[in-house]
Amino acid sequence: MTIYDKYGCFIDGSWRAGAGSLHVTSPATEKPLGTVAAASADDTRAAIQAADTALKPLLDMGGFGRADALHRIADEMIKRADEAAHMISTETGKPIAQSAREWTLACDQFRWYAEEARRIYGRLVQSRVPGGRIEVSREPVGIVGAFTAWNFPAALPARKLAPALAAGCSVVLRPSSQTPGVAMIMVDCLRAGGLPDGAVNLVVGSTTNTYDPIMADARVRKVSLTGSTRIGQQMIRDAADTVKKVSMELGGNAPYILYDDADLQAALDATVPIKFANCGQVCVSPDRFFIHSSLHDAFVEGFVERTRGLKLGDGLDESVAMGPLINADRLKEIVSTVQRAVEGGARVEIGGQRAAQFNEGHFYEPTVLTGVTDDMKVFAEENFGPIAAITSFSDEDEVLARANASEMGLAAYAFTASPARARRTVAGLKAGMVGINSFALAASEAPFGGTNFSGMGREGGSEGIEDYLDTKLAQIVF
Repeated sequence: MTIYDKYGCFIDGSWRAGAGSLHVTSPATEKPLGTVAAASADDTRAAIQAADTALKPLLDMGGFGRADALHRIADEMIKRADEAAHMISTETGKPIAQSAREWTLACDQFRWYAEEARRIYGRLVQSRVPGGRIEVSREPVGIVGAFTAWNFPAALPARKLAPALAAGCSVVLRPSSQTPGVAMIMVDCLRAGGLPDGAVNLVVGSTTNTYDPIMADARVRKVSLTGSTRIGQQMIRDAADTVKKVSMELGGNAPYILYDDADLQAALDATVPIKFANCGQVCVSPDRFFIHSSLHDAFVEGFVERTRGLKLGDGLDESVAMGPLINADRLKEIVSTVQRAVEGGARVEIGGQRAAQFNEGHFYEPTVLTGVTDDMKVFAEENFGPIAAITSFSDEDEVLARANASEMGLAAYAFTASPARARRTVAGLKAGMVGINSFALAASEAPFGGTNFSGMGREGGSEGIEDYLDTKLAQIVF
């Protein structure tokens, strides 16, 4: 029996079989991992009904009761850390150490929002009406539809479930059908919290059977998405029909600026592992490398040298540094992107082809390209793969203008030894998050999210609970 047989859909406090089935495949071996019980449209509607029924008991728990529940959930998740990390690597192919860190980050979300649940504050405002007082309070928005991607199958659901439950919202979670097992483990851990039945529901299945009922139901008052910009645009349109609140973390195309005063070796040591983490399938991964002309050649040499030392393989092997791409379509897209860049004049410094040593799996070599131009697809669009596309610059104003020449605005990075230049760069970059000499953007205490075509709203930090709360004003006169 696989984990998919054991769990399935989770509706109204219990696991149940779905009306259909979906097949899950290993990206490392291309062999079946199991068959998932897929939800029917009626299953999804039942999940929404259960979520609706759970709203009042969730509210009645109060912030302190929900905080205790979230701490119990985190305790249970910690107990199942090894199982969860193994499942993350099995479904995504990412190295097991990265999977373990991801599960730890997911646990931390529940810890953080357990404490935020105790701090949902209102305020008093002086009224101009004689004998009056204005009270401003915060209330849960209601049922939340949560949609998550496959590349971080633990961290992404946790970023939505934890703040929603802390606020007093019930949730219908729809994880990626490519990585449903991780969400199933997490939802099973949520049972340890003692939450009301229906507080969290999980459905896996087709767009018709899951997405459509959630978007059509006016009782679902908010939707949260981590996914592509194209899907986000469609969700915004669909949410308009029932005026749902929306928050979404969409695509990125992060610029990376290495100034002439940067510590070159420290930058290289930090950058190469980050670029190829999860095979480059990370929305905040540095994509567009702007290297000062005085350091360009040395940077490329050091980058290639470190890239050559990366071991490629199945993420369940603890010695592996980079796993496969998620599926055949992603592999095909990366092959095409590199080929087009080379045809346009880019030079392959290392990699640039499917990994020949594997007879199975969606493996592509970690790749470094130079001689790219800003209008090449590999540079102008998010490549979402193991490609470092490198160009040079000579002037600070020039590089900031080029870095901002994108519809995306999720993350950006710069390396410099100058505090003044760091401040100018942070102010000058159009991005929701900026790392200076650092890539540490994703933490439970920090607001994660972007601007422009990279989305709206924030996950993490005290800001992360805001999208799950409505503001109510009461003018009270005696």
